[in-house]
Amino acid sequence: MTMPFYVAPEQVMKDRADFARKGIARGRALAAASYDEGIVIVAENTSSTLRKVSEIYDRIAFAGVGRYNEFDQLRVAGVRAADLKGYAYSRDDVDARTLANQYAQILGQIFTHEMKPLEVEILVVEVGGEPADDQLFHILYDGTVGDEDGFAALGGEAEIIGQRLADGWHPGLTLAQALRAAAAALAGSDRTLGPGELEVAILARHDGRRAFRRIEGAELVELLGGGSEQGDEAGEAAGQGGDEGDGGNRD
Repeated sequence: MTMPFYVAPEQVMKDRADFARKGIARGRALAAASYDEGIVIVAENTSSTLRKVSEIYDRIAFAGVGRYNEFDQLRVAGVRAADLKGYAYSRDDVDARTLANQYAQILGQIFTHEMKPLEVEILVVEVGGEPADDQLFHILYDGTVGDEDGFAALGGEAEIIGQRLADGWHPGLTLAQALRAAAAALAGSDRTLGPGELEVAILARHDGRRAFRRIEGAELVELLGGGSEQGDEAGEAAGQGGDEGDGGNRD
């Protein structure tokens, strides 16, 4: 007779969390920041076809780090849920908070009951009429939801990147200043990230119903290189705020 194999529930949860964190840390990081006219999301991503930042609904965007196939399934589920609610009730009834709660339930259920947790962290953001109304929800692999204030960082070294961004961000930044601060926070003090290494999208506060727009090509080059003196200072402060440069941005 074989003895039943027993593992304490605490150890099971710890092992799953360690597994998910290691998988997420192998990907590249992502940062988002509110600015005077919207929210900018900046991801380190050299691919021109695989997107880490996408539109979910009129004024709501989605971003993910970790395994692409896993967070893309969550993106598709979010689009379907938002479309269904908007069709059944009203487009105004679709909000980021509800979507974040739904994502938290999905991730929590998988983390607790499935053999393998999802190796993802996701961000759901909604741009408001005023900067104070912007909403940024950071959802972890186990379903934990964080309501971020002004900016957010996702990935293996989110804490360090977030500290760099905190050093360079403040309310009222322009798009160029917020973009440069986020890019500098992702890069750290040992390197710089060029336009070809970044995926950038915004939720513009006053662009009507469809707020999501990608920043690419010449516009991205200009924003990264043509920031004001204040933006330069913000980027420099963010770049000097951390200890390590690229530990969380590797594949």
